[in-house]
Amino acid sequence: MTMKLSDAQLERLRAIDSPTIANAIERFKLRDDTVGFTGIQTRCLFPRLGTMVGYAVTVLADASTPGPRRGREVTMRMWEAVASSPRPAVLVMKDVGPRRSHACHFGDVMCNTAQRLGAIGLVTDGGVRDLKEVEEMGFHYFAPGPVVSHGTATFIDVGTPVEIDGVLIRPGDLLHDDANGLVVIPDACAAQVADEFEKVRAEEQAMIAWINSPEFSLAQLRRRWGL
Repeated sequence: MTMKLSDAQLERLRAIDSPTIANAIERFKLRDDTVGFTGIQTRCLFPRLGTMVGYAVTVLADASTPGPRRGREVTMRMWEAVASSPRPAVLVMKDVGPRRSHACHFGDVMCNTAQRLGAIGLVTDGGVRDLKEVEEMGFHYFAPGPVVSHGTATFIDVGTPVEIDGVLIRPGDLLHDDANGLVVIPDACAAQVADEFEKVRAEEQAMIAWINSPEFSLAQLRRRWGL
C-alpha cells in the first residue's frame, strides 16, 4: 500500500530538484541505479511551473486506431480513480495505439476536469495539446511533445502498472518530476528521502567548493578517489 505523506512532507519534496532526489534515493540501496526514472523521450513541457510531486493514477489509452471512438465507461472509471486517489494525483497515461507519435488524449477540457477532481499533471508517452491554455491553468505536462488532433482518443483500462519511457509506474506510486525528468520515489524511503537530500547536497557543495579551491589538482583528485 502506498505511504501517504503529510502536506508538509510533500511541500518539502517540492522544494528539491529531481536529480538530487534521484541521488538521495540511491543511498537507500532499494533498487539498481539504472531503474526508477524516465529517459530522454519524456519532456517537461512547462518548466516554469517548477516541480511536480504526486501519486500516480495509471491509464491505458489509444488515439490512433482508425474508426469511431469507443464507449465512455472507462473514461468514467478514470475520473473516479482520480477522485479517489491520494492528493495530489498525477495521471500516467500509456498509449498502446499503432501510431503513438500521433496520439493525443489531453487538452484544455480534459485538464480542467482532471484538475477539478484533484490532479495536478499528466505524464504520457503520447502527445498533448492546448499548450498555452493548459500552462496558464498551472497543470503540468510531461510528454514527448504536442499533437494537434485528438484522433480517436479512447481509454482502455485504469489501474494497471504501465511502462513510460523505460520506467515502470504502478498505481499510487509517488512521482517527483521537474525539468530534468521523472523519478519514482519508493515507499520504503519516501518519508526519509528529504532528510537524505540534506546530506547529498552538503556533500556536493563541499566537493564543488574543493574543485574550485587552490588545493584542487588531478593528483589530489586521484588521491581523494583512492586510486
